[in-house]
Order: sequence, then structure tokens, then C-alpha cells
Amino acid sequence: MTEATLTSTSASPTARQLWTRTRGIALAVVILLAAAVAIAVIRSGAQHGRLDPRSADPYGSRATAELLGDRGVSTRVVTTLDEARAAAGADTTLLVAAPDLLTGHQQSSLRAATKNSGGRTILIAPDSPSLGTLAPGVTADPAISFDSTLSPHCDLPAARRAGSADTGGIRYSTSARGADVCYPSDGLPTLLRIPAATGNGDTVVIGAPDILYNNRLDKQGNASLALQLLGSRPHLVWYLPSLSDASATDAGKKTFLDLLPSGWLWGTLQLFIAAALAALWRARRLGPLVPERLPVAIRASETVEGRARLYRKANARDRAAAALRSTTRTRLAPLIGVSPAQAHAPEALLPALSARLSGDGQALHTLLFGPPPSDDPALISLADQLDALEREVRRS
Repeated sequence: MTEATLTSTSASPTARQLWTRTRGIALAVVILLAAAVAIAVIRSGAQHGRLDPRSADPYGSRATAELLGDRGVSTRVVTTLDEARAAAGADTTLLVAAPDLLTGHQQSSLRAATKNSGGRTILIAPDSPSLGTLAPGVTADPAISFDSTLSPHCDLPAARRAGSADTGGIRYSTSARGADVCYPSDGLPTLLRIPAATGNGDTVVIGAPDILYNNRLDKQGNASLALQLLGSRPHLVWYLPSLSDASATDAGKKTFLDLLPSGWLWGTLQLFIAAALAALWRARRLGPLVPERLPVAIRASETVEGRARLYRKANARDRAAAALRSTTRTRLAPLIGVSPAQAHAPEALLPALSARLSGDGQALHTLLFGPPPSDDPALISLADQLDALEREVRRS
């Protein structure tokens, strides 16, 4: 019998195999990173941002600022609370692009500065977190408007001249006296103008920012409404709240639940119900499995070849070697007088086999119970040696 000593190696993939498997993904990642860097370099000189009057992006507001400039209205961008408070005045319109980003302290300070300033304050799509402070007497309805384009249906001159506009979004209700309620959706307005208690100032609440976007300014009466609301004073201060503002750090202590958005409880409950239904669906059984005859007979050689290809594709030399050794031990056991129950026990199989062949017990142990082969040639060699061993046992 020809004997071969198999080297004890690890069945883990080699570095070359890992590189072969992952080089496609690595190349894609490198290309994406290079493209991102190139885009960042090309666009680094321009301003970008939602509702930014310096941005020419589809959701920027540069077109609005330029049209206001043609009408003699100056536009200045501020990013801190101190700048916004200092700019409040009778000849100024203060636009707050994201009221809900302001902390409670910032909202109170801003309201104190604008309440009796005599100017106009415009709040873009404020919701419950900011309405109570910045627009007292105004509440947001939980259900938003699904119609983006609405008709004015009010006596506000700016709205009547503009006609239909894309104000559909958050809907409001108010208890303020003398308020103009415009662009209703299902009975609730999406635009409010609330006059100040004293002086000529007012606060305008808009349920959606669409009328200020570059890509929506030429739709409906958006441009007319935006220019009239923002151009009522000679100066426009565009307040873009920033997280780098020092006043944003004075927010007080908040718990984890305070940081979660509203409606999180109902959302979690819906996810739990969906997960439970999915578990019931996947766990349901229609009955026991029913055996079925194959429509055609499949040759054993095709089955063996298909399984071998699967092993090769998965680099499962350890499983292939284990299957070959197990099958060989099962066939050898009855030939040398070992019961099938002891066929896979080295202490029972190897002594009987050594007595029959008078061979090296260590070599037989390595051949029948050794480590997995390190590569495909070693696996083929193992199969040949097992076949030769079985033939020799049958001859003896």
C-alpha cells in the first residue's frame, strides 16, 4: 500500500483567498471614496443647504433672495441667537428657517426680542416644540395636509394677490384675536398672520417651506406670496439656527425620553405588532412534509459531481475530506470484523485494520482520522489513498 503523510495545517482561508474574495468590494469602495472626494473638491466653493438664501441647490433659496434684492430688500444671513436678537427692529423681517431646532432658552430669548419690536417674524413650518413660545395661542394639528397646493380663502392682501400656493404641510389652529387664517386644508389653515398686541409688528406662521425653494418658486403663486411676506420691510434677516451657536448649549437637563420624537410610543407598538405577526406567519406549519417521487431518475454520478462542485465553490475541503473518510470507515468496518457502531472509533477500527494489513498504525490514523487537507491537490491525494486502502483490504 502506498502511504502519504498529510501535513497538519489550518483549514482557514489563506490571505490570497481572502483577497480574491474581497478585491471586488474593496475596488468599489475605493471608487466611491474617490468620487466623493472629487465631488467635494468641485463643490467646495459654493454654498449649499436647505432654505439657505446663498444656495442655488433645488432646495436652497437663492432665487428668493435675488428677487428681493431687485425690489430693494437687503438680505442678511445670521446663524447665532445674539445676531438674530440684535437684528430685530421695526424695519426688519426676521425669518426663522428651522424654529424647532431652537432650544427652549433660545425660543424664549428670541420671543422677548421680537415681541414688541414692531417688525415681522416669519416661522417656517414650526411644530409643537416651538409654537407655544414663538407663537402663543397657536397649536399644530397632528394630521398634516396631503394637498400641497391650496387656495387662500382669506382677506390677507398678500394671499389674495398671490392666489394658489404650495403652503400645504402642517395645519394650525389659533385663539389669537384678529389673526388672518389662510390656505385652509380640511378646515384648518396652513398660513397664519398674527398681529402683535401693541405696535405694527406681526408673526407669520407658514406650514411648509415650498414657496421659498428654488425649484418651486415659479410654481403657482409661490413667488408672489414669498416676495410679499418677506419684502414687507426694507431689511430681511434670514436666521439659520446652528448647532455651533454657544446659546444652544444652555438647554437644561433632558432625559432620554425628552430627546425622542413625538409619536415614538405608537411607532414602537406598531413595530411590535408587525414583528409578532411576522413571527406567527413564519412559524405556521401547514402539516407534515409529504415525500414525493422525482419525475426522473438522477444518476448517482451526477449527484456526486454536483455535490463536489458545491464543496469546491465553498472551499469546504474539511467537509469533503470528512465525508470521504467517514464513508471509507463505514465500508471497511464489516470487511475487518468491526461492528458498524464502532466504525468511527479509532480504538476499535485501527487495531483490527493494522492486524489485517500489518501496516503503520500512525499512518493509518492520519489517513482515516487526520486533519483536513490544505489544498485541492491534497484532497485528491487523500481520495486516492482511501480508495487504494479499501482495495487492499478487499484483496487481503
